[in-house]
Parts: sequence; structure tokens; C-alpha cells
Amino acid sequence: MNYKMIRRFIAQILAVSAVFMIPAWLISWSCGEEASADAFVQTMLLIGVISGGLAFLCKGASRVFHAREGMVCVGICWIVLSLTGCLPFYLSGEYPSYIDAFFEIVSGFTTTGATTLSDVEVLPKGIIYWRCFSQWLGGMGVLVLLLAIIPSTGGNGYTMHLLRAESPGPDVGKIVPRMKKTAVILYVLYVVLTIINMLFLVVGKMPLFEALCTAFSTAGTGGFSIKNDSMAGYSPYLRNVTTVFMALFGVNFSCYYLLLIGQFRSVFKDEELRLYLGLIFGSILLITLNIRGLYDSLWDALHHAAFQVSSIITSTCYATTNYDLWPSFAKTILMCLMVTGACAGSTGGGFKCIRILLLVKGIRRNTRQVISPQYVKVIRNNGRAINEQVVTNTFAYFAAYVMLMIVSILLISIDGYSFGTNFSAVLASMNNMGPGIEAVGPTCNFSGYSAFSKLVLAFDMLAGRLELFPIFVLFSRDMWRRR
Repeated sequence: MNYKMIRRFIAQILAVSAVFMIPAWLISWSCGEEASADAFVQTMLLIGVISGGLAFLCKGASRVFHAREGMVCVGICWIVLSLTGCLPFYLSGEYPSYIDAFFEIVSGFTTTGATTLSDVEVLPKGIIYWRCFSQWLGGMGVLVLLLAIIPSTGGNGYTMHLLRAESPGPDVGKIVPRMKKTAVILYVLYVVLTIINMLFLVVGKMPLFEALCTAFSTAGTGGFSIKNDSMAGYSPYLRNVTTVFMALFGVNFSCYYLLLIGQFRSVFKDEELRLYLGLIFGSILLITLNIRGLYDSLWDALHHAAFQVSSIITSTCYATTNYDLWPSFAKTILMCLMVTGACAGSTGGGFKCIRILLLVKGIRRNTRQVISPQYVKVIRNNGRAINEQVVTNTFAYFAAYVMLMIVSILLISIDGYSFGTNFSAVLASMNNMGPGIEAVGPTCNFSGYSAFSKLVLAFDMLAGRLELFPIFVLFSRDMWRRR
């Protein structure tokens, strides 16, 4: 295990996080928010000391960096980033305990959107900014950003291991031959789409600060709002803009690159994209028909159905209405979308549409082989053969996903909430969705859970965002043994 290289990345990611706290500190300082401004200064100084110490200890680090180092590095970096990133929340006194602050920042970095707050609007502006920016930072991935902005120091191999460990999806490929350039392209697309989203919001007369924070949360598909009623109080235009951009950020960013270079046919034939769009439009139609009687007009029903479908399938979980009051059929569709999630290679959470496709094709092939043992078929996606290891990993991921869900529900059930509340809380956390139903529905929060349950749910958020295994390997004895 290349411990020095791992410490080097931890030092770099901490330094980057401290730099990104500067705008939040400036906002707090300019608004006369002394407590939050001091909290940011104290946090940045502490991070500077830790980062400097780690950088000193990793001098002369070997550049040998394998897949297991990439897994460990990603898992540890996200945990350390959360442990330090929550300090402004706690030191400013805005959160009653360090566990609540930790839960909140994990929810931010993993783009989950779950909160322990009942009144967001009383928060200082600097804290609101850092809260929303954490979702933007975690949306594309903090280590992907690090790879995009720092000079290359370890060749193309280590960038591939880090990008594969952090990026969502069963198989991460290159947009261009060099992985570092791939990271740059991804973040350029991400920044451009975020800016366009913000401009559309400003055109709709949303104040600049609100537009910036809303664009951060929408781009990261996180759903932290700066209003207590989420998006319900905004105009239909602003909600429609948000509906469209939530769906756009749930698309694999490779599709946008293919559009830019003129490969339109490849995008239109993409099976995952077609499934994603089909789920969106089909769910909107079914839910609209189901909730028609709850609203004054068909347009209102369509408007709210489209917003919630786009919000849930992309794991953003903004809300324009209390969908917990919808009929069970509509809520069941939303719960299914919560599991399905968006496309691989997007900022959306969930199981991912490509894994649903691989599972269905794998089950169909295995069923055929039971009937005809001599039957041999290669699973294909977009006309290309899928490596059998990817198919095997997909089924292993599904098994691990179910087991973690069962264990988590069992652990948090000690708090005495109903099964529906606990199930939706775990489902929302693992799929980085935010609100669930019942006691953790869109008008409620997670403050009622005990400190232990919040830590369990925070673990689920991290495991869900990193797609289980970069977190699981940290508990593997074999991972830490010397070769």
C-alpha cells in the first residue's frame, strides 16, 4: 500500500477545500456575520496545519499507484473532507452538535439533500453558501476536480484508478485518451451548464445570490434549498427551468461531449439515455393522471408531476408540493424512481439506469440458459459487447446494495419510527435522495433520529455516493496487508 501517495492526496484535497471556503468567509465577513466568519477562519487554519503536516510526511512518495490505492484514497478523502468540512457549521453555533453538522455536510458532499434543520432561512448567508456549494463540489466529484486542476505528478495510471473509484457507474471509460483531460472536459461541461442554469434563473428575476445557490444545488442534484418551502414559493417559470436542468444534469456527461463533436447518432441510439427519458415521460404521464383530482387544472397536475419526477429520478429532491399526500400509486412510482436513479456519468444518484439494463439483460440471458443449457449469448449495450466482469460486478453491487439496506433499516429501527419512515430514510440516504416519506417526508427532516442513527445514515450516504466498494474496502483486512 502506497501510504505516502495516499497522504499526499489527502493533503491536496484538504488544501483545495480550504481554498473553496474563502468565498463563504468573504460573504460572512461582508454581511457582518462574525460568528460564521470566525468559524471559517478557524477551520481554514486547522485544515492548513493538517494539510501542511501531511504534505511534509509524504515527501519522496513513490508513484506506484494501483487500483486498491485508488479505492482507499477515494474512501478516506471523502471521510476526511466531511470531518473537516462540517466544522464551520458546528463552530458557528448554527448546528447544536458536531454529529448534526457532520450529517449535514455529508448530505451536502454526497448531494443527498437530507437535513436536520427545520428553519433554513435563519442561517447566515456564508453558511448557506457553503452548504449549497458543498453539493456542487460533490456532484462531479472532489477528486475529479483535483485531477482536473493540479499538475500531473503520477502519470495516467493513478488518474484512472481515482476516476474509476469516484465516478458513478459500473464501468468508467475515457472521453479522450488521457484520463486527466477527461476530468478537465467533465468539469468544463459541468461549470458551463451551471452558469447557464444560473443565468436562466436570473432572467426569471431570482436574486443573484439565490440563483447562484440554487444553481449549485441543481447542478449537483443535491436539493439543498435556501427556502423552507423548497421551490414551492417560486414562480412557475423558475420551477420549469429547474425541472429542465435537473433532468439535464441526470444525463451522462459523455453525451454532451458527443453532441459537441457532432456524434448525434451515437447519442440518439444510447440505450441508457432512452431508458432514462422513457422513465421520465412515462412517469409524468401516469402520475399526472393519478393526481389530476388534487389540483385545479390538468396543467397544475402536469406541472407538479413533471417537477417531482425530474427531482426524484435525478436525486435532487426539491419539492413544489407535499407529494407525501399524493395517492399511493403516485408515491410508489416516485419510490421506484428513487431506486432507479439517473444515468451513469451524471451527477444524479440512485442505482443508475445502466445497471437496471444490465440486470434485466443478465436475468433474461440466465433464464434462457436454464431452458437451453447450451445457449451462449454476449450481453451488449449500444451494440458493443459488455465485459463479463462488468456484468458480474453489477450483480455483486446489487447484492451488496440489498444487504446494506437491510442492515441499515435494522440498526435505525431502534429509534422507534415506523417501517415506512425507516425504509424511506435508508433508501433516500443510500440513493442520495434527501427526503423520504412519512416522518422524513418533504415537509419534515431527520432531526428526530438519534446520533447513532444519523451516523448510520451518513455512512449510507457516503457508501451510496461512492457506490459502496470504496467505503467497504476500508473495512477489509486484506486491503491493508502488504503485498
